[in-house]
Amino acid sequence: MTNDLTAAGIDPFDESVYRAVLTRRTAAPAELAADLGCSPLRAARALDRLHDHGLVGRLAGVRRRYAAIEPGAAVESLVRNRTAELDRVRSAAGELSRLFAAAQAGTAGEDEVEIATGSEALGRWFVRLQQEAREDVMTLDRPPYALTTSNPVESTALGRGVRYRAVYAPEALEWPGVLEDIRGLVRRGEQARVMPGLRIKLAIADRRLALMPLSLDLDGVRAAVIRPSTLLDALTDYWELCWKQALPLDAPAEDPLGEEDRLVLTLLVSGLKDEAIARQLGWSVRTMRRRMSRLHELLGAVNRFQAGVVATRRGWI
Repeated sequence: MTNDLTAAGIDPFDESVYRAVLTRRTAAPAELAADLGCSPLRAARALDRLHDHGLVGRLAGVRRRYAAIEPGAAVESLVRNRTAELDRVRSAAGELSRLFAAAQAGTAGEDEVEIATGSEALGRWFVRLQQEAREDVMTLDRPPYALTTSNPVESTALGRGVRYRAVYAPEALEWPGVLEDIRGLVRRGEQARVMPGLRIKLAIADRRLALMPLSLDLDGVRAAVIRPSTLLDALTDYWELCWKQALPLDAPAEDPLGEEDRLVLTLLVSGLKDEAIARQLGWSVRTMRRRMSRLHELLGAVNRFQAGVVATRRGWI
């Protein structure tokens, strides 16, 4: 026996009961049970479902007895109800498609630019950005600092293979302890450079998430959290430009200068004054100038500008 009504939501057994009712014109559950070889209870439950679908009607009287509704009208009504249900499913599918498209675009309800307010929120996002990084973190670093100048998260990330490249403003190197922190991070693998005139702070992770304070005023600081977009692409290009123009804080292997001499030259070329350099290195100004005089002799230079040019041309800084 074929199950022609299955597509309309009728169970195969219920359809066999319906066909049996059509054959008998009217029937009681016990009669149908005898015809189909099932229990009267099972036949009665099937008749109740057929009644709910509008395929049979219960006759008047104390005993339960059913008659079939004319199939043409009954099945047509069943099809219309099924069609209405499918239309609701189709409508729901449209909404599901919009959710799917949003997820595929990487938004999933998130804006391309989200604003975080307050120093604590900025700090949490900076930590999260580094913890979620899988390949690289690129930063532009300059004062002021919202919470602390140190970044313990970086050491952990470097340990799991994340590449860090940082461009520092000369002003950052004047803050107590910052230069020593940078030198420690360089020893762990950070690539560090310095560039005068750096006007913004920026961190980018895996070229898919960026964090940028919208001002350098720490009172009520607001920062933009930027997800994949043309804005993120533009900020990444700007970082690359800064990186190319910046001076390395680490030396090539063939560098004939000592680490401190090279650092002195780099800081001088970056624009730091004698007093600031001496303070960072723990020297007196007199000691710093004596070391600079020796570097002038080594490079054949008569002033700090010429010393920087010569050292850069030789690839020492």
